[in-house]
Amino acid sequence: MSAPENRNGLPVLSVAESGPSERAAERGDAARNRVLLLDAARRLVDERGADSVTTDDIANAAGVGKGTLFRRFGSRAGLMIVLLDEDEKAQQHALLFGPPPLGPGAPPLERLLAYGRHRLKFVDTHHALLSDVGRDPQMRFNAPMTLHHSHVRLLLDEAETTGDLDAQAAALLALLDADYVHHQRTDLGRSLESIADAWETVARKLCGT
Repeated sequence: MSAPENRNGLPVLSVAESGPSERAAERGDAARNRVLLLDAARRLVDERGADSVTTDDIANAAGVGKGTLFRRFGSRAGLMIVLLDEDEKAQQHALLFGPPPLGPGAPPLERLLAYGRHRLKFVDTHHALLSDVGRDPQMRFNAPMTLHHSHVRLLLDEAETTGDLDAQAAALLALLDADYVHHQRTDLGRSLESIADAWETVARKLCGT
């Protein structure tokens, strides 16, 4: 039997079908499921790396059905992009407002070196998504990505580095490119620590130390 219609010909939902409390509960469940899925995805990515985590893994770890994941995010990629965006915002907040040496309050060179090591861990963890972003010019040079360039350039300037600061900032960030770091790790067998040490050497030379 079809739902009754109002005088405009539109279906009318009875209170039993969808009352305010039920709609609120549904919204609450959706919000909780979103948090559960993001927390589970973040935990699994931290443990295994993004490439090794499937939708089944995430749904099982979150304690929800896989259909819930697709309803909330559309796809695995959709969930991972939201996860990347949230983590990018958290890192940007740490750069701008967090404790030193990553945040304000430390000398510029110390902040620059802390940034390099922190960002290196980030791109290693999020390689798959950052690699996709890097292939899209509109995403590669969007506001979140250009913020990193501006931050590094500012620290170079505050460290009284001479020369073309834009070029130097771009060079430092190229060494933190997701595909470059992945190549160093996977093809050359280098550790994150050795890559970070090499990055620090370049940063120090640019700052004249």
